[in-house]
Amino acid sequence: MSRKIIKTTFFPFSVKHNKRKNIALIGVGCNIGNCVRRFKKLFLFLKNHPKIDILQTSIIYKNPPFGFLNQADFYNTILVIDTSLSPYELLHFLLYVEKKFGRKRSFKNAPRTLDLDIIMFNDVKIQKDNLIIPHPHFKKRDSVLVPLILKD
Repeated sequence: MSRKIIKTTFFPFSVKHNKRKNIALIGVGCNIGNCVRRFKKLFLFLKNHPKIDILQTSIIYKNPPFGFLNQADFYNTILVIDTSLSPYELLHFLLYVEKKFGRKRSFKNAPRTLDLDIIMFNDVKIQKDNLIIPHPHFKKRDSVLVPLILKD
């Protein structure tokens, strides 16, 4: 069971900003391929999006999988973004980004090239089949809590 803190050019990252509209906390995960390089590409991709400003990122945290255990360790990080997208628009955009970065959904908790979860969105509470905000399990997951604590 290996755990490791990784720091790179963009992780952690912080910038001062003028608030646009909505602040969202996005959990990012990966355990297929070069995850650190993929996170850098994700950062640059999102940085160039007209409706998203990256305000802050955390360290990258390497940690064991949960759920389906017979797979490689995960790399996880947190992004704090400012966006003009609504929660549902952001969800659909993140699903598009996962697919663009090669995500295949073969079974629950399967290995993945990129996993993007909305952890929080302003103070919004949503309880629908396809979207739950805040994320229902984030307080139980080291993959979210460790990067969240070490984002500064």
